[in-house]
Amino acid sequence: MAINPLSAAKRMCERSDWSISNLELQKILYIAHMYNLGLKDAPLVSGRFEAWGYGPVQPEIYHRVKIYGARPIRNIFRSVSPAEDCPEKEMLDAAVDQLKDAKPGALVAATHWVEGAWAKHYAPGARNVVIPNEDIRQEYFDRQEKIKNERQVAS
Repeated sequence: MAINPLSAAKRMCERSDWSISNLELQKILYIAHMYNLGLKDAPLVSGRFEAWGYGPVQPEIYHRVKIYGARPIRNIFRSVSPAEDCPEKEMLDAAVDQLKDAKPGALVAATHWVEGAWAKHYAPGARNVVIPNEDIRQEYFDRQEKIKNERQVAS
């Protein structure tokens, strides 16, 4: 079962010691969602991701935290249920632990992969363009195949 996006955002911000921005949160959550779809064949968060100019965005989270701009998000989630005893917590924690120190530009570049789901759906100026979970799941498998092929070429 997928977790509420705001509960996921709260967990990720707590896990990062409230050090990540909206952009970083969006990209880390998208990557975690992609891995969950690929590894468990299930969405990590409910709702949808949309193809925006800076990459995939979960709009419900974006609108909740946009007041922080590029600054670290503070606890704007006081009324949101915590993600303490849910199976998704593990994936959220792993994603934050691995990616919280990544530069925002590197996270944008990772989610702008030309063969990925965002690139397939992004259209400059278009609004509310949903990135289907099946395309996000396929991106996971395409990335794994690319890694496998690169390893074969290198050896």
